[in-house]
Amino acid sequence: MKPKVWTDSGNGLHAALNKLDVILLTFGAMLGWGWVILTGEWILSAGAFGAAAAFVLGGIFVSFVSLVYAELSSAMPNSLGVIGFCRRAFGTRISFLCGWAVILTFLSVISFETVAFPNVFAYLFPDILSGYLYSAAGFEIHAPWLLIGVGSSLLICAVNYRGVRTAALLQTVLMAVILLAGILLAGGTVVNGKPENLFPLFSNGPHGVLTVVVMTPFIYSGFDVIPHAAEEMNIPPRKIGQLLVLSVGLAVIWYVSIILCVSCTLSRQQIASSALPTADAMAAAFGGNTAASRLLVAGGVAGIVTCWNAFYIGASRTVYAMSREGLLPAWFGKIHPKYRTPSRAILLIMVLTTAAPFFGATVLKWAANAGSFATVVTYLLVSVSYLRLRRREPDMPRPYSAARWRLAGGGSLLLSAVMLAAYLPGSPASLSWPYEWVIVGGWAVLGLLFYLSSPRRKASRPR
Repeated sequence: MKPKVWTDSGNGLHAALNKLDVILLTFGAMLGWGWVILTGEWILSAGAFGAAAAFVLGGIFVSFVSLVYAELSSAMPNSLGVIGFCRRAFGTRISFLCGWAVILTFLSVISFETVAFPNVFAYLFPDILSGYLYSAAGFEIHAPWLLIGVGSSLLICAVNYRGVRTAALLQTVLMAVILLAGILLAGGTVVNGKPENLFPLFSNGPHGVLTVVVMTPFIYSGFDVIPHAAEEMNIPPRKIGQLLVLSVGLAVIWYVSIILCVSCTLSRQQIASSALPTADAMAAAFGGNTAASRLLVAGGVAGIVTCWNAFYIGASRTVYAMSREGLLPAWFGKIHPKYRTPSRAILLIMVLTTAAPFFGATVLKWAANAGSFATVVTYLLVSVSYLRLRRREPDMPRPYSAARWRLAGGGSLLLSAVMLAAYLPGSPASLSWPYEWVIVGGWAVLGLLFYLSSPRRKASRPR
């Protein structure tokens, strides 16, 4: 007896994304709000060069992983993404585990942006911090702040519900704003930056660098949206792999540049006292012009939405794919007859992530760390699957092929294992108890319940 899955009477998902759409979708997914709000924390933790080195090291790690993803995505260009990679290599159990981990990654990023968005408005318009409702983990939640978080979440849901073409158009417009802000910051730093502000180049020794390195999987997560949206790309499979690798390189350049610009423009004391160091660095780069600061904040807002938008696509397509494979209830595999989007999966993502603002801004750190852990678990499973498929199916068509597959796969596997160990108890950068481990543990238990009741498992059970 076959598991019950949705069979769509139409043509499935709509292949509407061109090359520019794909690169902007992926690059935008790797930006978000972190480059505006977290840059100061990175610099204070590791120093100017220490933080830059941490992002280069994280970029090297992610580059190995991206080569693995690029090859597999070109070989299996459909919405299954990592689920398809692991299923072909190991079968249903590992594919469910990998899919469930990647959903946590995507939900963590979306939740992060859902809370970051009202925080931006609070920075720009402090008067919205009125109408006190309650406190969550020490964070005061006010009615306008909460309404902005919930309302913006519903708006992003609506954009994605109406079609991937609409989402891609939004991505293009907002990426132009981000790039303008970044270019102006770099130009202002060249003119008005003070190289002496770069010192000390390193802070807190290796521990400082490691503290920043373990955050990079979450920051760089975004290229892994591509495999889950591959079915909606109207480009050759080989191009999918090339664009994926290119997007990682662009993200490394972006983050290192932002770190050096902020370090060169503001003193450490100014960074430590700043709520939004990158925005204040922009103002300093233009002689204290607050309009410049607001332009950069606008770029940050655009970054929130581009990241939010891209991960909505990735998360909903992953839920849709798992439903289509019988790993989640068939109800989530329904394609909207008019918009050709996984509408029910999108609504599920909306319900789960719109809850984030009710927990306050403290959820930002919890989401980032739990999401980073899930990201590295996914990388590890995909790396093992890659090596297994290379040995078991050497003749499988691979439109994009890593030149040295043993180095790419082995490096990705080794670095994933090292990064995973950094999150475990006993490591200086381990997940904190109880909140972050509760998120990871609770998600694992929920996943086990879904797996035990999945249509595919029930269908394969002996009678």
